[in-house]
Amino acid sequence: MTEAPQLAIGIDIGGTGMKAGIVDLATGSLVSDRVRIPTPEGATPPDVLATARELIVLLGDQAKDLPIGVCFPASVKNGVTLSAANVSDEWIGLEANKLFSDALGRDIHFVNDADAAGLAELKFGVAKDQPGLSIMTTLGTGIGSAFLFDGKLVPNTELGHLIWKNKSIELYASASARERADISWAKWTKRLQKFYSHVEMLFTPDLFIVGGGVSKNPEKFLPGIKTNAPIVVAQHQNNAGIIGAASLVLG
Repeated sequence: MTEAPQLAIGIDIGGTGMKAGIVDLATGSLVSDRVRIPTPEGATPPDVLATARELIVLLGDQAKDLPIGVCFPASVKNGVTLSAANVSDEWIGLEANKLFSDALGRDIHFVNDADAAGLAELKFGVAKDQPGLSIMTTLGTGIGSAFLFDGKLVPNTELGHLIWKNKSIELYASASARERADISWAKWTKRLQKFYSHVEMLFTPDLFIVGGGVSKNPEKFLPGIKTNAPIVVAQHQNNAGIIGAASLVLG
C-alpha cells in the first residue's frame, strides 16, 4: 500500500491577482486546478483575508483541513510584514501570520512572494543542486527577487527597489511598466538589460532565473538579455509562488 502524498495549499498574493492551488509536496506539482481572483482594490488586510477564504472554497473539498503556505509582496520576518509593495500600507508592521491563522482557522506559513518562487525552484526546479549564487527574479506588477546560495534561501532581498533615476527600478523595468508605457517587447528588453547588468555588477551570480507572469513568453524578451551568468526561465513559471508557499509546510 503506497503512502498518500503529503498535500498543502499554496496561496500567492500579488498586486493584481490572488492565486491558489493544492500542491503535492513530494513532487512540487499542482494536484488541483489553479484558481485565481483579482486582488481587491486597495488590498487592505480584511479584503485580502476575505479573498483568501474565497480561494480556499474554490479549491473544493480536497482543500479541507490542509495546511496553508502564503506568499505576499512584502518583506516578512517572523511572520510580520515589514513593508508593502502594491498593497495597502496597513500591512506594514502587521502580524500577518497570526492574522491569517486566526482568520482561516489552521496553521499558516508566511513568506515574501519572490522568496516563495525561489524556494519552488530550489526544491523542485532549475535551482535544485545548483552551486553558488542563483538569483531568482519575478517580473510582474513589480520586480521581486530571491537569493539562493548553495541550496539555502537568503530571505528578503528587494532588487526591484534598486534606485534608477531617483525611483525604484521596478517602476521602469517591471512587466507592468511595459504595459503602462505601451512600449514594444524590444524596448522593454533594453530596460531589462539595464536591470540585469546592474545586478550582475553588484552580485556576480552563477545563475539568473526569470519568473513571474511574463515567464510564459520568454521568446519575446529573453534572447535579448546578455549576461555573463546563464539566464533561464523558472521551471514552474507563474505557479512558482503557489508551489514555494506550499513547500514552507515542509519546514
